[in-house]
Amino acid sequence: MKRSFWYGFGALLLAGPAQAQSLTGAWQGVEDPGAARYYPSVLRVQRGAGEELFGILYEQIGDEPSITVTFQMEGPRTAGGLRLRHVRKLDETGRTSSSYWCGDGEITFTYHAKEEKLTGHATYAPHGDCDTGEFTFYRVRLKSAATVRAGALSTLRVSGRDVRWFADAELKRPVATGNTYPTRLRRTTTFYLTQGYYPTPESPVVPITIQVAGTQPAARPAPVAAAPLPAPRPALTDSALRPAPPAASAPAPAPTPTPAPVVLPTVLFKKGEAELLPEASPALEELAATLRARPGLRLRVAGHTDRVGEPGKNQVLSEQRATAVKEYLVKAGIGPERLDTAGYGDTRPLYPSPDVRNRRVEVSEIP
Repeated sequence: MKRSFWYGFGALLLAGPAQAQSLTGAWQGVEDPGAARYYPSVLRVQRGAGEELFGILYEQIGDEPSITVTFQMEGPRTAGGLRLRHVRKLDETGRTSSSYWCGDGEITFTYHAKEEKLTGHATYAPHGDCDTGEFTFYRVRLKSAATVRAGALSTLRVSGRDVRWFADAELKRPVATGNTYPTRLRRTTTFYLTQGYYPTPESPVVPITIQVAGTQPAARPAPVAAAPLPAPRPALTDSALRPAPPAASAPAPAPTPTPAPVVLPTVLFKKGEAELLPEASPALEELAATLRARPGLRLRVAGHTDRVGEPGKNQVLSEQRATAVKEYLVKAGIGPERLDTAGYGDTRPLYPSPDVRNRRVEVSEIP
């Protein structure tokens, strides 16, 4: 299953419960337009200038997952949630002369903090059978303490619907299901969580890092028994003269999982160029603010392209795009020594080409 691994800056860079009333992050759910139809959806939200929010809305047809659409969204916070309007269509697959996506309108969302839930009512401009739609989204957030005592039984608690816990970002080592997970941790650990609520190829994988404080209590020593009298020394034999086999070494501790790179979905460029589009600014300003708040944080910026054109030119373009992001952050006051860059050309697409979402920039924390 392909995934964008877009967790939001808070999920990658900040461990612990979400800030109160923050609506940024990845939301997973469904649009129900009625008439026995449903559209599994993913909404990714990030802060813009002032009260403005920017987002990416992905939808697919429930019984025809090859038919998809991706919209750029923006709009303000409201007293009860947020209101996002459709700005433009970024990508569409499976389009036919008889099918279309309702994308001229806006969605008003109500935020339910206890459940980390968004319910939205869409009002579309009349076009064919476009009229209204109802959205329901949930997001995964840590609701229990972000720090536990080493070796103590702790119950981790998160929000979300049909939550699955994994020990690795590739989702090959499941460890639990549900909103709670009782466990004993002996070192700082990152879990990777998904939701089974209307999953799609775009469904987010959310890393949750639990810090471990203190040391594991030492086991109480067993009482010392009186030493027995020595047994008679046996006679030496050939077998007794052979060296004893070496003791088996203890297995090395498993490495702590490293969070997967984060895609910056609104950091976009002109086609075939390394010039940033204006809609890239809010995401990069938020990233710069995170770096200023954490002076010890270092990031690797990686550029990628779609499989259109010559591989050699794509490699150069991916490096130039990563450098463009670094230069933006340096101008925002971030020291250049805190930023590494890399380009992967068209070697790591997330989607079948051609697809604009492959022309992306990712960031990852450097240990």
